Amino acid sequence: MSLDARLQSVWYGPAWRSLPLWPLALLYRAILALRSLGYRSGLLRVEHAGVPVIVVGNLTVGGTGKTPVAAWLARQLEARGRRVGVVLRGHGGSHRGAPMVVTPADDPRVTGDEALVHARRGVHSVVIGTDRVAAARLAADQGAEVIISDDGLQHLRLARDYEIAVIDGARGLGNRCLLPAGPLREPARELESVQAAIVTERSEQGHAEFSVRSPMLLRAQFELGDAVNLLTNERRPLAGFAQASNLHAIAGIGHPDAFFRGLMQRGLHVATHALPDHAPLDAGALPFPADAIVLMTEKDAVKCRQIARPDWWWVDLEVSIGRAEAAALLTSVLERTGLTGAGVSLG
Repeated sequence: MSLDARLQSVWYGPAWRSLPLWPLALLYRAILALRSLGYRSGLLRVEHAGVPVIVVGNLTVGGTGKTPVAAWLARQLEARGRRVGVVLRGHGGSHRGAPMVVTPADDPRVTGDEALVHARRGVHSVVIGTDRVAAARLAADQGAEVIISDDGLQHLRLARDYEIAVIDGARGLGNRCLLPAGPLREPARELESVQAAIVTERSEQGHAEFSVRSPMLLRAQFELGDAVNLLTNERRPLAGFAQASNLHAIAGIGHPDAFFRGLMQRGLHVATHALPDHAPLDAGALPFPADAIVLMTEKDAVKCRQIARPDWWWVDLEVSIGRAEAAALLTSVLERTGLTGAGVSLG
C-alpha cells in the first residue's frame, strides 16, 4: 500500500488510528493560530487585487470537486456578461517565478492540468503563480472584472470578498483531525466563517454523516456526461461503450475511485488505473495496451493530447445545483462583490 493510500485509510477511519500523529497535528494547529493572529493584528498584510475576489477552496486535502465548482461559477458569471479571471497555483506544472497567463495551447507540463481545463473552457483570463496576489492583479490587468481563486482558502494574504468551501459529500471531513493526523488543512469550525459551503455528491456514492454550519449550504450533483474523443472532439454517450472489450479507465485526480465507480454505475466493465493527482501520462509507460479503448477525466485529457490515440476519450463532468439554490448563491455573490446587474441565468 502506498503512503497516500495509508494516510487515506487513517484519515477516513476512526480518529484513534491517528493517535501517534496528534502531537504533530497540535504543532500544526499552533502554527495556524499564530498565522491567523498575525493577519488579524495587522502584523501580516492583507493585499487587494483591485477587483472583487471569490475564493473556491476546501478544508481537506484531496479531491472535493472544487475545480468543477469554480468552473461552474465562472460560467455563470460569464453568462451575466462579466469578464472572469481564474487564478490558481498551477499544481503539477513546472512554472515558477512571476505569474503567467495561460492559453489553451500551453504545455500542461509547464502550467499544470487544472489551469488548462479553465483556459480551454473559454474563461476570459487564466493566471498561474505561487503569489496569488500578483496573479490576481495580472488577471485584472488582462481585463478581468472579477477573480475566482481556484483553491486558496488558506492563502490569507489575498483579500477576498466571498468564500466558498467545497466538501466531498461521500467522505465528508474524515476523522476531523488536522494534518497530518487527519485531512483537515484548518479546523472544521472555519466553515462557519465562509459565505457558502457546497457539498458535492455523486449518485453512485453514499453520503457521509457530518454537520456543516455555514451561512449558506448547497448541494451540487456531479454526473458523468458524454465521452469526448481527444482527437476528433466527437461526443458519444457512455452507453455506447457498454459492450466494448479492452476498455480501460485512468484517473490522475484527488479521488480517482469516484470516477471509476461512476463508469461502473453506467454498466461499463473497465480495467481501472489510478494515478497520483496531477500525474503525467508518459507515452513510453502506458498502464494499458496500446490498442485499448481508454476513458479518462478532463484533467487527464489536457495532459496527453499530444500522445492521444484514436480511441482515447475524456468524460464530461456535469455540475448541477438546484435552481433555487443556484439563484440564491449567485444573488449573494453578485451583491457581496458589487457586481449586481444582469438577470440570473442558470444555464
